[in-house]
Amino acid sequence: MVIAAAAPLTVIGGDGLLAIAEGPGPGAPLGFLIAGVLLMLFSVGFVTMTPFVSEAGAFFSYITRGLGERWGLGAAFVALVTYTAIQVGMYGYMGWALGDLVTAYGGPRMPWWVWALTTLGLVAYLGYRNIELSSKVLGIALVLEIAVVLVTDAAIIWSGGHDGISLYSFTPEAATSGPLGIAVLFAFAGFMGFEATAVFRDEARQPERTIPRATYLSVGIIGVFYAVSCWAVVEAWGPANVKEVVNKSLESGGNTLLDTAEVYVGTVFRDFMQVLLVTSLFACVLSFHNVITRYQFSLANKGVLPARFGEVHPTEGSPHRSSVLQSVTALAVVVLVAILGLDPLVQVFSSMAGISTIGMLMLLILTSIAVPVFFHRNQEARSGRVLTTYVVPLLAVLGLCASVYLVMANFTLVTDQSVVISSVLAALPVVALVYGFVLPRRS
Repeated sequence: MVIAAAAPLTVIGGDGLLAIAEGPGPGAPLGFLIAGVLLMLFSVGFVTMTPFVSEAGAFFSYITRGLGERWGLGAAFVALVTYTAIQVGMYGYMGWALGDLVTAYGGPRMPWWVWALTTLGLVAYLGYRNIELSSKVLGIALVLEIAVVLVTDAAIIWSGGHDGISLYSFTPEAATSGPLGIAVLFAFAGFMGFEATAVFRDEARQPERTIPRATYLSVGIIGVFYAVSCWAVVEAWGPANVKEVVNKSLESGGNTLLDTAEVYVGTVFRDFMQVLLVTSLFACVLSFHNVITRYQFSLANKGVLPARFGEVHPTEGSPHRSSVLQSVTALAVVVLVAILGLDPLVQVFSSMAGISTIGMLMLLILTSIAVPVFFHRNQEARSGRVLTTYVVPLLAVLGLCASVYLVMANFTLVTDQSVVISSVLAALPVVALVYGFVLPRRS
């Protein structure tokens, strides 16, 4: 579920390309490495505290245990804004990709929002059903999309790329060839949903054992996969040319990853990848829907949302009312974006990725602070572990705060909006935190 939410093909063909185009060009893979290392540091404290968090609320449950209920509720609303934003962005991307696929095979040219709403309907149906059905759909798409990216990566490396294989992307010169903060932003956006290992704890057989294992494996696998695949795209077109190539492709409505597959593997393989890009996007949207649904479910059981959204379906075993609520919310936002006439990829996806990354970094920082605070208050739980309960979580806080600075310094470049609009968008997760903090709990 976590790796499906990460949607490897979607990230490389979306976040990765935008990181190259708007960020440091050939240095974009370094952004994925930075995000991966910081998330691995974060995971140490997250996993250490897992045995002491019994409820399925992911970040807000950990923050509640460490910092108190008000901070926890604030974090829960940050999570809702964060995941709703990235989900809307993914619907924009999905509408564009599905429309491109249909027209490529001679189908009618329709507005992107038609395909987005069609996808939303299918997601609403699967989200209403039990998690096993969603997992099977996600699992099939996941295996295939990882396979096609690995084949493309291997073909690029085997052929020697455009100028011969090099590690230029990981040099200081490449890292400073453009705004590295943008690459870091899109890299963190690519990891969105990795805390689902804890969100689904009530539906896991052995959560104390499987959550730590799944967290470390997910972060490690995703981080290496993203960095290597983004680097392969750079090598495919050459460090000196890749930024120009990707920008021209974006301006013309194309996709450099699909073009790369065609050049290095073949036209038939490109067509297959184009289909899988759509299934990858669908898997990603479905996974985010499930995560948001369970956040709302937990909030309802805490008395913050109406109790009916905390009910479980008698036969499906799913939080069905919460799922319907999420579907209606997503519908309203997608319709609003469509009415505003925004570009589905450059404006909708990019801006929503910006909002969600700010929100995610806030959640990561609050959780990392909650870990040492919790163990300081519960000395018997610490059992003499200083490194995993204090040192590493605080290192994660420092690294994540530095990431926030890099992201904010380049935020207007990501949103492609004015300073005022960009500031409003960046402030949304902060407003959600304050709202949840001051919100009185229902009796």
